[in-house]
Amino acid sequence: MINERMLTFIHSFDREKPDYLNELEQYSLETNVPIIRPQMQSLLRLLVTWGKPMRILEVGTAIGFSALFMSEYAPKGCHITTIEKYEKRIAIAKENFIKYGKENDITLLEGDAVEILSTLSDDGAYDMIFMDAAKGQYIHFLPDILRLLAPNAMLVSDNILQEGELIESKYAVTRRNRTIHNRMREYLYALTHNDELETMILPIADGVTLSVKISAEKEKVE
Repeated sequence: MINERMLTFIHSFDREKPDYLNELEQYSLETNVPIIRPQMQSLLRLLVTWGKPMRILEVGTAIGFSALFMSEYAPKGCHITTIEKYEKRIAIAKENFIKYGKENDITLLEGDAVEILSTLSDDGAYDMIFMDAAKGQYIHFLPDILRLLAPNAMLVSDNILQEGELIESKYAVTRRNRTIHNRMREYLYALTHNDELETMILPIADGVTLSVKISAEKEKVE
């Protein structure tokens, strides 16, 4: 992982965000609500600007920062569907979407992601899926995520290294974290050994995976 001095140097080159995103970021710091880190912000901005996704699915809304962030840099007409189950955060996210004029661009689905994902239709599947919810649930989300991901589309999974604990033996982590530790290792194996995906792991922020769904045409050629 990169040390803090190097991170500070790298972030000195970051483009300035709109004021309202800076305000939301400050609010998250004051209220201890986790949002995507600066390195993840830079990566998402690049992916959304380059890939120009028109349909984005996000699992894990929190206060709406990442959905608003992606909407800021997505092409005109892009629609984001985001899922959140915590009632207090749902209310804040809804308020933020209205406050910043994004209520028509972002749809918030309330409830458990495992249940909601199974109800979503794969007609016109998503061009990009961003996973940033309960880490121990990623492996349970995966079957529906693969179903909903369009050919050549990208799955981005955030916070996959558990602050570096994932490289340790499960017996070296606290007992309460062992289930997440096991499930995240299982998730990374599932991503990197799935014939439908091409996946890479990046050691930025708290770790992120980028997975591209291989198109049927490419499979036939090979």
